[in-house]
Amino acid sequence: MTVAYLGLGANLGDARQTLKDAVVCLAQQHTITVLAKSSLYRTAPIDAGGDDYFNCVVKLETTLPVRHLLALCHKIEHHFGRERPFRNAPRTLDLDILLYGDQSIDEADLIVPHPRLVERAFALVPLVEIDAAIIIPQHGRASALLEHVRDQRIEKMKGPCQCPMLNALNGDDSADKGRCE
Repeated sequence: MTVAYLGLGANLGDARQTLKDAVVCLAQQHTITVLAKSSLYRTAPIDAGGDDYFNCVVKLETTLPVRHLLALCHKIEHHFGRERPFRNAPRTLDLDILLYGDQSIDEADLIVPHPRLVERAFALVPLVEIDAAIIIPQHGRASALLEHVRDQRIEKMKGPCQCPMLNALNGDDSADKGRCE
């Protein structure tokens, strides 16, 4: 089993709901156990136009090799209508492998740790929320890197998700039995 961290983001359609649904989709995979989910954050687009993004980070444990995890991420993105018309285009869903165990991978189509992880508040802040002591290979303690992204606008969204599955992941057994909102 490998512990991995995924960054999720969206700024088209009902982005908040899409992120919640994507986490449920991940949790339903028999090869994945979702261990934690960060709060939802609203952030300004970086190097792109369009509406603000909603972002979160998920910590998971998986038996999938990294390439299969990447393929699964692409499959889930496609399921939620992801298109790639141009670099940094607005998107219905973006799933990025931020960390995969303590591995460092540098290949044409896969770089782990994610190459812009330490430059983006929308990935770094929720990552530190989940695990304040996490070490990013080749960069050090994630919490020590927050200073470098402090000028980027990021807003933690209020209110917990009302989805029983997601609340159970975060240790809340008193969750409302209704649909995610």
